[in-house]
Amino acid sequence: MKISSLIVTLFLTASTVLYAGEKVVVYNWAEYIPEGALEAFTKETGIEVEYSTFDNNETMYSKLKLQKGKGYDIVVPSTYLVSKMRDEGLLHEIDHSKLKNLSNLSISLMNKEYDPGNKYSIPYLWGSTGIAVNSKEIDPASITAWADLWDPKWEGKLLLVDDVREAFHMALKKNGFSTNSTNPDEIKTAYEDLQKLMPNVRVFNADAPREPYLAGDVNLGMIWSGEAKMAQDENPDIKYIFPKEGAGFWIDSFAIPSGAENLENAHKFIDYMMSAEVAKQTVEELGYSTPNGEARDLVNEETRHNPVIFPPAEVIDKGEFQKDVGDAMQLYNEYWEKLKAGK
Repeated sequence: MKISSLIVTLFLTASTVLYAGEKVVVYNWAEYIPEGALEAFTKETGIEVEYSTFDNNETMYSKLKLQKGKGYDIVVPSTYLVSKMRDEGLLHEIDHSKLKNLSNLSISLMNKEYDPGNKYSIPYLWGSTGIAVNSKEIDPASITAWADLWDPKWEGKLLLVDDVREAFHMALKKNGFSTNSTNPDEIKTAYEDLQKLMPNVRVFNADAPREPYLAGDVNLGMIWSGEAKMAQDENPDIKYIFPKEGAGFWIDSFAIPSGAENLENAHKFIDYMMSAEVAKQTVEELGYSTPNGEARDLVNEETRHNPVIFPPAEVIDKGEFQKDVGDAMQLYNEYWEKLKAGK
């Protein structure tokens, strides 16, 4: 009896030590996971989460490129980066057989041009980029278009999200071009238009764009839909406007870097985040749209019918989803650096 107990004790101790070493290393956008989700994942699976954040796609991409796809097990790129990272050998193919919750996802947001068959990415959240207005200071009816932000009366008063593709989307759509333009002349026109806008810009923000609105530092500018929803929860005077030229739309997806060291745990993490209950919590807390059809059926009525979170079809049709622009991205980045340097 004593020998058996000793064997069991030694086995459990060894198993605990082995299990304690299990981990998954996640690199995600700032404020982009529901409260308690990481702890709940660890409690359910025994897998510890090493978690760090980035403020924009370029930061994440540059770091992963520098590390040759190593250092993380999960990253969360936006639509246009998935195909670029795949083509550069930075992503590992995802094994769908290990994702029992994959069937929860809406077919309409799967199998997109940037990743046919979702071999390298699994949709996490999607949303839009539009205009935020503090209705206590500015009449929302007076702001209907991206072009309105160029009015000289907003000198030194605007917020822009610190993201090259988002800023160029605004200028490209204002000029009647596609947000995915690869035409050097169109990109140059957008750049020159953004130069004219710069005197109106008070601040760039990609960490938490809602904060300057809530603090009263700005009353007008760009914002992501989820940030707008979280701002409205604290201050109903913050209104979200879909510009008449078309809002920008994007999908942020889970992806596994090519140098991931914890592949099994990466799949377990993705699958956990795709569960209906976790996805429900995610959309209700973060205010972004979920591709998870099962979760959408579970969210509260207010969330389900909120057009900021789930915009009507006509708004989506007028807008445009981001795509990879290939080699033209170098031109975008060159112009972006000039803009931020005041050139």
